[in-house]
Amino acid sequence: MSTNQHWDTAYTARDAKALTWFEETPEASIRLVRQMMPAGGALVDIGGGSSALVDHCLDAGIGPVTVLDLSAEALAITQARLGDRADEVSLVVGDVRDWQPDRLYDLWHDRAAFHFLTDIKDRRSYLRTLDAALRPGGVAIILTFASTGPATCSGLPVQRYAPSELNEMFANLAPGLLVPLHSELLAHRTPKGAVQDFQISVFQKKETTP
Repeated sequence: MSTNQHWDTAYTARDAKALTWFEETPEASIRLVRQMMPAGGALVDIGGGSSALVDHCLDAGIGPVTVLDLSAEALAITQARLGDRADEVSLVVGDVRDWQPDRLYDLWHDRAAFHFLTDIKDRRSYLRTLDAALRPGGVAIILTFASTGPATCSGLPVQRYAPSELNEMFANLAPGLLVPLHSELLAHRTPKGAVQDFQISVFQKKETTP
């Protein structure tokens, strides 16, 4: 089964609100997007799937917004939920490892896509795409399972991180690309009441050297 098929199956096997990663209101992401987004800035939500973050961005007048996800089924859920407002959003079926953005973004948001990249070549590809998509001085908000979080998600292995470990990995794989700004921990409660530990790391892409 391809990665796309895996996630299409995950999103069609049960209601989106029953998925372990479902958030009725993605409060931490909304807070950080509001804090970090410049007026009139563009946002790309990596692995956004059926997340309601895009709804809240539209409510707040934040945009333009692009949602990139491997699963066409996940994006179809978002499109149906948004209704007429879906025309205000770019919903892109694609893989962050080889996606070629057609514009620069001010803010890169990733809630739990990066931690599925357990191969170092895939991590390098992710960072190349981030570099191509994020303007100099732009901000990346990246959520992964924390070091105390689950070892798998949706039947796939993940790489867990402490913020310091993520900082070190990025510094090693893409020296000089990102400067850490902020980190925090997040306890996510699944629809069945289990608690999953996440870490949130915020980075700024270095300005272009004159």
